[in-house]
Amino acid sequence: MIKIKDISKSFGDKMVLENISSEFDKGKTNLIIGSSGTGKSVLLKCIVGLISPDNGRVYYDLRNFTEADKEEKSEIRREIGMLFQGGALFDSKNVEENVMFPLDVLTKMPLDEKLDRANLCLKRVGLENVNKKAVSEISGGMKKRVGIARAIVNSPNYLFCDEPNSGLDPQTSILIDELIHEITHELDITTVVVTHDMNSVIGIGEKIIFLYKGHKLWEGNNADITHSGVAQLDDFVFANKVMSKMRSL
Repeated sequence: MIKIKDISKSFGDKMVLENISSEFDKGKTNLIIGSSGTGKSVLLKCIVGLISPDNGRVYYDLRNFTEADKEEKSEIRREIGMLFQGGALFDSKNVEENVMFPLDVLTKMPLDEKLDRANLCLKRVGLENVNKKAVSEISGGMKKRVGIARAIVNSPNYLFCDEPNSGLDPQTSILIDELIHEITHELDITTVVVTHDMNSVIGIGEKIIFLYKGHKLWEGNNADITHSGVAQLDDFVFANKVMSKMRSL
């Protein structure tokens, strides 16, 4: 479980987040949604420590991450897996080497064990026999799956996904959503997904918070989102449904 309490962040005179509080549940896909520029990615960066909030606290299973010292923060970060928006794979490394990278950095595991672990994770995301391929040789959807394999290779307790469906066609997006959802339940981890994809919201939104101009306006799940009673959320849902239909034509 991850808890955020009164998170606020400004850049100069621009307020980006104001007093955001919520809990992200273990064993569920927790979504942060909202239109572009609403503070979703900034909130994610505050939670993982890439940005320091101006006010507020972040807790990882009751551990105060915001006020932790350098050693304590490093220990928590070793329990985190990240799936970045663009994949963030290394072109200079093959698929197998990309997946092993967190093990190279964070562990002293022998090479044979790292190879076994990397290939186990590649198998889990449906990518067997691509170990030695260059990143340039695989499709966008495969890159996202390699990114997921890398994110879980260190057996994380927490998984963060920043716009995991960015740049993917609707069918591949659904496959990535289902994979994230399945892995969350299999590993019983706390997964936080930043997205504005309505298909993701309806498909895997077990816990959702909606941001609007830096404020949290609604919290709920995918069963309740279409009758939230929040005008800004209704507009967001409707606009994204229209865009999803247009992309599928």
